[in-house]
Amino acid sequence: MTPSVSSERRPDLDWIRVGAFFLLILYHVGMFYVPWDFHVKSPHPVEWLQPLMWLTNPWRLTLLFLVSGAATRFMADKLSAGDLAKARTARLLPPILLAVFVIVPPQTYYEIVEKLAYAGSFAEFYGKYVTASGHWRPGGEPLITPTYNHMWFVVYLFLYSLILAAALKWGRGVVATLDRGVERVLDGWGLLVWPVLVLVVLRATLFPMFEVTHALIDDWYNHAVSFGVFLLGFLIAKSEVLKARFIALRWPALLLAMASYGAYAALGWFLPDTDEITTGEIARQTAFALDQWFAIAAVLGFGGKHLTRGGPVLTYLTLGVFPFYIVHQTFIVVAGHYLARLGLNQALEAAILVAGTFAACFATYELVRRVNLLRPLFGLKPLVAAEHVDRADAAQVNRGTV
Repeated sequence: MTPSVSSERRPDLDWIRVGAFFLLILYHVGMFYVPWDFHVKSPHPVEWLQPLMWLTNPWRLTLLFLVSGAATRFMADKLSAGDLAKARTARLLPPILLAVFVIVPPQTYYEIVEKLAYAGSFAEFYGKYVTASGHWRPGGEPLITPTYNHMWFVVYLFLYSLILAAALKWGRGVVATLDRGVERVLDGWGLLVWPVLVLVVLRATLFPMFEVTHALIDDWYNHAVSFGVFLLGFLIAKSEVLKARFIALRWPALLLAMASYGAYAALGWFLPDTDEITTGEIARQTAFALDQWFAIAAVLGFGGKHLTRGGPVLTYLTLGVFPFYIVHQTFIVVAGHYLARLGLNQALEAAILVAGTFAACFATYELVRRVNLLRPLFGLKPLVAAEHVDRADAAQVNRGTV
């Protein structure tokens, strides 16, 4: 069996990545209001937001890792393993360092201001932040600094890319064999059944032992899922056979995702919070895993069917999502902290926070894309000359950003 592969970059995956990042921004705005732990919180939590947050919670980041694996495949097929590692290092490491030492510190500062009533200046705080001498314990847990907070996704993506590059150094010849194997395994309804089975098993075995921490060294359930779908995205990226199967099963996947979400949300709403392994909690976690893959399959199916065109808007947004991702959470934390003190109507406050966050993201991108010194810090390649901005940006879409 010879896999049917596409050598061109897929606009559906680029649109999906843009949409997933925009959902992530809205999700983090929601974290300011929903009654869950976050760096800063609205003094008026909104209980009914929880089902809306659960709507994307199981699959949003898993989808991003899958699409990032696909983007890496298009790069890897054009580069040697060493060049792939160098390219990912140049693209991902500078933004990580920028985030740790510039972007993220305000998040930690306002967190301890709100949770610990910290009265020191930001300058005083920053000295303790970079030297790990603050010894802050919001919620009773030690706050480790310096830290990467929301940039954990990029840290993990960087690690996975280096592991993949090392594997390609010695095993690039087996990629075509693995491509064919994945096409055989995901034949027919296997496209929905087998990934779900794996996710259910991981949720039942690793998740109770390793909660999601984003702390890199002890996050084994999260690594199993995220690295697994990253590799899956790498293997299915160019398969026209699997693209057609996702399209064919898009409606069943959507209906199954809706049913799984309904079960997950209902169980989460009515079951009491507990750390015990109860029948209800087992059912809830199973519904989470079902929704996780069925929603991804539906997104890939409808995206493959309808998101078939590129163009200047996609070019612009594909390059912009990485700068958006870098700055969005810091703006939400800082703006949310001050907006909450103005006593505004909450709906107006939320609208300002959403609009302000997107405005800050677009403003940052517009600045960064024009300043060669800043571009590498936000995941964009430097430009040879300013007059080539649009041409270079369009070319970079074929390489992806994250």
